[in-house]
Amino acid sequence: MKRILLPAIAAAALSLTACGGDGDDALGDQAADTAEAQADNLEAMAENAPEPMAEDLENRADAIEDQGEQREEAIDESDVDADELSAEQRNQLVNGQ
Repeated sequence: MKRILLPAIAAAALSLTACGGDGDDALGDQAADTAEAQADNLEAMAENAPEPMAEDLENRADAIEDQGEQREEAIDESDVDADELSAEQRNQLVNGQ
């Protein structure tokens, strides 16, 4: 009985963790991906920059990536219904405005 019940409980718990607002996970992922792309651009610029500027660009890239991850978590925790937002509202959330 335990062998059957334990996987069923685990599957139910896993499905509940995926619940939340409609589209908030995808919107959060988009926010993190956008920040990561911006950070990647700064890191690419840092590769060709003189040392003091390169270090500054790398620090800015790290900060942008961290902000994107924080934005992703905030969007996910808000359980916002992304389907109910306008395109402008979604862009503002993704871009942290």
